[in-house]
Amino acid sequence: MKWDRVWPQMKGKRLLAIAMVPVVGVLVVSAQNPELQQKVAEVKEAMAANKQALAQYTWQEQVTVSLKGEQKKQEHFQVRLGPDGKPQKQSLDAPQAPAAPSGGRLKQHVVEKKKDEYKDYVDQIKDLIQQYVPPEKTMLEQAAQKGNVALGPAAGAPGQYHLVLSNYVKPGDKMTLVFDKEQKALVSVSIASYLSDPKDAVNVSVTFAGVPGGPNHVASESIDGVSKQLTIVIANSLYQHL
Repeated sequence: MKWDRVWPQMKGKRLLAIAMVPVVGVLVVSAQNPELQQKVAEVKEAMAANKQALAQYTWQEQVTVSLKGEQKKQEHFQVRLGPDGKPQKQSLDAPQAPAAPSGGRLKQHVVEKKKDEYKDYVDQIKDLIQQYVPPEKTMLEQAAQKGNVALGPAAGAPGQYHLVLSNYVKPGDKMTLVFDKEQKALVSVSIASYLSDPKDAVNVSVTFAGVPGGPNHVASESIDGVSKQLTIVIANSLYQHL
């Protein structure tokens, strides 16, 4: 093998490969959608400002849990955001005396086990949804950096648009934000996610409303735990400035 002939060819290919690296980087940058970047920035700024304003309010929350269409539990809370930005809740319900046990020990054991199972399931769902609602500025930034945010079809009302986020909390999940540009506020959020297994689907529909002269907030939230046919409906009201 004549290296004096081969080496110039190899050297030329190597230089060509090195020269292509910055070109690829430029193509990636130029391929970014300026309109999408502007809308993501708009949503981030609005959410950050709204969260800060919402920290100055307290409100009441009603949580209704139903199983296979039958209401099983309803709770009421006084809520405000804590220093960490997470909701702090105080029950408004009077303490209830425990129900008298019925049936034999085996039946009582089965009933208690079932109650614990569903309570654990409800707690898992609540913990999951808190990672989505309200959307966090930092997580939205990360999703945009990973290329997991896209503009969806135009919303029904003028001045509104969709942002579709994929792989937001878990691989394969999807969250769609409907944002009103004039009001600078979220209109609705829909989520398709799951617990530990994608077969254990959790679907969520959230609507937002505004406090007169104040911040935007979650007005209602419907959560569907598909595998156990369990539904959680949350309604927020009576917002008062602290």
